[in-house]
Amino acid sequence: MTDSNGLDPEDRKIVTLARSVRARNGVPEGAAVRDETGRTYAAGSVHLASLKLSALQTAVAMAVASGAGSLEAAAVVSEAEGLAPEDRAAVGDLGGPDTPVLLAGPDGTVRLTLPAGQAE
Repeated sequence: MTDSNGLDPEDRKIVTLARSVRARNGVPEGAAVRDETGRTYAAGSVHLASLKLSALQTAVAMAVASGAGSLEAAAVVSEAEGLAPEDRAAVGDLGGPDTPVLLAGPDGTVRLTLPAGQAE
């Protein structure tokens, strides 16, 4: 079953989680990923003097650190018009080139869905 935006409930959940992290932490982007067991990991971007990670890179790192063996899907909520190649590469490294990466605006509307391994 899909919602009015054409998303299944599990994809809608990761978009909602990414949106919540963005709002709660006051960061420019939020991201969430879902692993092969259905567990989700949500994160915002990290900007330290010695470490800079996008929200999606942070969410993928959290999944890896928690023992995830693969990813089913990823979502980013941002005002950006596209997805950085490094972000899609991080998803592809864990989930494979066909893992869908959703880009949604701050209102949660998905504007773009690409496989992790596909160039824009």
